[in-house]
Amino acid sequence: MTRWSKALRYSIRLIAGLGLVLWMPSCGFFAPSGAQTERSGRSDASDQPIAVETARAQIGTLTEIVEYSGTTRPQQQIALRAQTAGEVVDVGVDVGDLVAQGQILARIDGGLLTARVNEAQAELSVRQSEVAEDEVAIADAQATAAQATATRDQAKIDADRLRKLANQGAISQQAAEAAELALVNAEQSVKATQAQVNARQQVIAAAASRVNAQQALVDEAQEQLAWVNLRSQLPATVLNRLVDPGDYVQVGATLLELGDLSTLKVMAQVSELELGQLTIGQPAQIRLDAFPDIETISGRITRISPIADATSRLVTVEVTIANPDGRIGSGLLARVRFKPPGDEHIVVPTSALENGPDKNTIFVIEQDHQKTTAVARSVRIGQNHQEQIEILSGLEINEPFVVQSDRPLKTGQAVRLSILSEGEAE
Repeated sequence: MTRWSKALRYSIRLIAGLGLVLWMPSCGFFAPSGAQTERSGRSDASDQPIAVETARAQIGTLTEIVEYSGTTRPQQQIALRAQTAGEVVDVGVDVGDLVAQGQILARIDGGLLTARVNEAQAELSVRQSEVAEDEVAIADAQATAAQATATRDQAKIDADRLRKLANQGAISQQAAEAAELALVNAEQSVKATQAQVNARQQVIAAAASRVNAQQALVDEAQEQLAWVNLRSQLPATVLNRLVDPGDYVQVGATLLELGDLSTLKVMAQVSELELGQLTIGQPAQIRLDAFPDIETISGRITRISPIADATSRLVTVEVTIANPDGRIGSGLLARVRFKPPGDEHIVVPTSALENGPDKNTIFVIEQDHQKTTAVARSVRIGQNHQEQIEILSGLEINEPFVVQSDRPLKTGQAVRLSILSEGEAE
């Protein structure tokens, strides 16, 4: 109940109470007049129960709560867009359907991409066969080099032996020189075959690089082929369907919009003058016009925009609410109230403190089977604002107290509850 509705209620009660005061003497509601008392022989009118209006103590705030309008949105929302151009061949879901993560929701014709994959794989096979041939060639070159090395080693042994014999005069110098020349030729053959091995190694390295490059092309083509199947990235609800089978889409075109409705956010525009009273994590109460049976929904502030609109000076505040059953949809009008920061206290009308001898006394209602009485109680008061005052201590929640009476009260005074009282004492 807002401050103005409360004030209106109290005004109506006051007017009705005054009407009762004027009307009831003739109907016997209040004590009889002095002449009637004298004729009836009864006690004085001050001994009769006093009519009082009561209410029950409730937690409240003196700060005026402002209501803002916002719109519900999924906490997480994505758009499935085409990553390749082509004709849509299938759309397996519709608006409102629940989808699982990884589920295929739509397909685009992938004939051209399939041909590209096959072509890339064929070229890869050619590159791999080239590498295989080069590996055979390098094996032959390595065998030739090994044979040349063995021949050189034998030539060196022969040259050394014949040179020793020639120096001893056992053979001619020409025989030793011929052996040494054969060693030189064998060493040249080793160098030549080793060069062939190195060349073959460079060729096979280049072929292997071509294989890797072609494998990358195959992987890319296969990835592009996978783009024809549009999958959901999260468990969600289909919010919008923008294509039908047979439609041709370009790269980047949106096919479906998905949203996780298990958690919603409400975007409200708040005046910059109210930012000082708002903090991250602060509670909020949300009402939805679409669901009048739901009184309020609890939420919390999860984000406050650091930028205000340059024209309106309004700041976007995000409030998050739980929606586990998915009953609340996206795009609904929401009315948001932010719970003021600080401790809450019992708030009563200032008239409740005007019935006693001082401003720190309030009358509470005590009732038994025989009578109802008003008992004075000292309270500690806090701030007051527009005929409302905080009770810091001395009054319990839901405890009945006197809002106003037609005459001053004293502790133990017998009272009767007016028709405007909020419930009877227990």
